[in-house]
Amino acid sequence: MIKFYFNPSPNPFKVALLLEETGLSYEVVPIDVHKGEQLSPAFLAINPNGKVPVIVDDGVRVFDSNAILLYLAEKTGQFLPPGGPAARAEMLSWLMFVATGIGPYSGQAVHFRHYAPKGLDYADKRYQFEARRHYEILNEQLGSKTHLLGEHYTIVDMAAWGWACRIPLVIGDDAWDSLPNLKRWFDHVSARPAAVRVNTLANKFTFKTETEDERRRYMFRHTAVP
Repeated sequence: MIKFYFNPSPNPFKVALLLEETGLSYEVVPIDVHKGEQLSPAFLAINPNGKVPVIVDDGVRVFDSNAILLYLAEKTGQFLPPGGPAARAEMLSWLMFVATGIGPYSGQAVHFRHYAPKGLDYADKRYQFEARRHYEILNEQLGSKTHLLGEHYTIVDMAAWGWACRIPLVIGDDAWDSLPNLKRWFDHVSARPAAVRVNTLANKFTFKTETEDERRRYMFRHTAVP
């Protein structure tokens, strides 16, 4: 059985969606990042980067959410696009777009919008602009497509869905108003039974409510209070 190291944040949500869609048996191991469990020696032995998600599949360790999606899709033969090398190239291109663009810019946009010290206007504007620009590219891609690669629902949709769940947090409560194609797609994916189950997964576990000092100690170690 797959061990799935999880907390309720965008990257673990991607993997949870694929696990639910495939029907693979898995055991959730909750990792409370606000208590610093991702920094424990036991967890760092599984993922030296100290991040969730991670899976351990009968002794095979895979970390990074997009690597996990690709590993499980190839293992099961599910949610990959048909069409040979050209279709695989398109899939990898969009998957890496999410991995290197959507995820990092969204994460930094959230940080500077909600958590960074005030007065860092340049950084805030930079990451807000880039996060929105990346979501606008997805919105354009979906202008004439049901899913991000066309008619077929794939791991690219799952990768993007994990972050799309947080779009109002990333770029503002009115963000959906300017992203109608992306909103239509998001509602379509979110209505899938597997996605509904993922959205209830976090409620099965109790995660710590952190104080400000604790948040910074574990989440933003470069600004931690001594």
